[in-house]
This record gives sequence, C-alpha cells and structure tokens, in this order.
Amino acid sequence: MEGEEKPAGEEKVEETPEVPPPPEPQEEPTSPPPPPPEGEAPPPEGEAKEVKPKEKKVKKKLPMKMLIFDRWDISEVVVHDPGLSHYINISPIVIPHTGGRFASKPFGKAKANIVERFINNMMRTEVFTGKKSKAYKTVRLAMESIEKKSKANPIQVMIDALEKAAPREEVTRLKYGGISVPKAVDIAPSRRLDVALRNICQGAVQASFKNVKPIQECLADEILAAAKGDMSSSAISKKEEMERVASSAR
Repeated sequence: MEGEEKPAGEEKVEETPEVPPPPEPQEEPTSPPPPPPEGEAPPPEGEAKEVKPKEKKVKKKLPMKMLIFDRWDISEVVVHDPGLSHYINISPIVIPHTGGRFASKPFGKAKANIVERFINNMMRTEVFTGKKSKAYKTVRLAMESIEKKSKANPIQVMIDALEKAAPREEVTRLKYGGISVPKAVDIAPSRRLDVALRNICQGAVQASFKNVKPIQECLADEILAAAKGDMSSSAISKKEEMERVASSAR
C-alpha cells in the first residue's frame, strides 16, 4: 500500500537482461586437392604440394644468318694459329663498318672485324686516304675474284694468308755505352697481325702501279700468293727477310 515504509536493510535490486554470447566463426569448407597426374605418387599426408607458376610460352624467332657482304658465311672460318686466334675477330657481321667504335679503347682494334681492319689498312697511300667507300668496294671485288680463282671461302683464304705472312721474330737495337747492338726478339701476337695486314695491303698497292690490272685483281693475287706461302708475294718475302735478319742477330 502507498504510504507504507520499507524495512531498513532491504534494497531493490534491478535485474539485467542476459546478453547471448557472440556466434563462433565457422570454417569455410575447403575443396579437396586435385588428384595427382598419372605416373606420379600422391604427396604424403601433412605435406602440401607446391604449386608451380605457369610458364609463359615464348615464340621462338627464326635466327637470321648473317653473311659478310651479304654473301659469305663467316661462321665456318677457322683460325689455325692459336697465337692469332685471340686477335682475329671473325664475329658475324653484314657490313664491316663500325665507324671507329673501338678506336679509343685499349686493344680495341682486336674487337673490330678482320675484314674491316683489312679495309682500313687499304687506306694508306694518297690513292685511298680518306676514301672508305672506295677501299670497301676494292676489298669486296677482291673477295669475289678470290672465290672465282680458288673455289673456296675468300674469308678463310684471307686468314690463311695472314697466318702465313705474320713474322715470328724481328730485330731490336740495344745500346751498350755508345754502341748499338742488334738483338733478335719474339713478336707479340697483336704486332704479328698488324705487320701481316700492312705488308699485304702495301704489296697490293705497289703492284698496281704502272700495271694494267686493277687494284682489286692485284689484291686478290697478293692474298692468294700469301695463302700458299709463295715467295712471289710481297708480304711473304718481307717476312722471310725479317726472320733471316733476326736469326743472324741471335
């Protein structure tokens, strides 16, 4: 009844509603692993099989065979002299003209193609100085003439000529007091190749003076004679003379 007082010590306790616990996360159903391909044993239990990424298929491009002057295959050429093999560059190239790319590098001339070095050595006299296109055409026509006469790869004939025309000894001067004494020394492989190139090109240019034959025919005859080791070649005769003088100065 209203107006009645509650006894002391008794307090009214409010009842709080019970909150339900949050739901537990359910695991997503996993799909069973695919069966192993035929011929392979299934992986042991507890070990997951590594999934390799798919490799992209690359279309193979047909390799283009590079022919020098777009005519002769240089990949079949062989250098028989082991000393000169490191300095004779026979890498495939179509047009042997790099525009002095290796000129400022030490031993850069060894990286230039041997046919390009032959063309550059032809530009020595007033007839060819600064005329790269004229020297280029001369060497190309000389190779065509070599192919007709020898029925062989003219690049191989040219390298055989360089190997035969490269001297192995030369003479240097040693001074003892006021007297100079000649002494025979071995030639470095790089210098051997330089001397052979110079002698062959100079011999061809000298043979073309007061001669009815054009310069390309003189160059072809010089290379063919040097490849055979014939003494009619100017490069071979200079090599023999150089080695003869060096043998007497030992």
